[in-house]
Amino acid sequence: MHETPTHIYFLLRGAVSLVVHMSEGGSAEVGMIGREGMVGGDALLGPAPSAVDAIVQIAGAGLRVPLKAMEVLFHDHEEFRTRVLEFQQSQINISGQISACNKLHEAEARLSRWLLTAADRSGSDTLGLTQEYLAQMLGSQRTTVALVAGVLQRAGLIDYRRGMVKITNRAGLTEAACTCYDITRQITERLYQ
Repeated sequence: MHETPTHIYFLLRGAVSLVVHMSEGGSAEVGMIGREGMVGGDALLGPAPSAVDAIVQIAGAGLRVPLKAMEVLFHDHEEFRTRVLEFQQSQINISGQISACNKLHEAEARLSRWLLTAADRSGSDTLGLTQEYLAQMLGSQRTTVALVAGVLQRAGLIDYRRGMVKITNRAGLTEAACTCYDITRQITERLYQ
């Protein structure tokens, strides 16, 4: 059973994956948080423990604030509460989109979407990621990730070396991605309009 967090984290650099683990052993990413939001903010909405695990995907830096202090702000300050609710709503919408994407779209489009999102969230086009980790995030086999990464590399969209992916052609990778990238990017951008 998942536990309620004791702190909420605001990332300055890096990215955190929100991952659902299934009882039979599989797992898939259903969200990603970077500099645009907060990790653990769902604890402000009520007492139910989160159904997802937050896993540091790309190392960085952040601020850690005790949940108790955040609860006081959430209850006492309407502007803060409004921003938290807007962010949590965006995460619900993104999670739904990514869940459908993981089921309905081909591996090449999903990997392209995922790499672009990770670069956006972390603020870097160079990502330290293993095939094993990418497979887990996409709910795919490691061999599938190796094949698809090879296709993207031969197309000149990424440079992929052991544990390191660099986006070399963002426009081309965006074309290779499914429409879910654009949809989730727009959801995130609306937070700041």
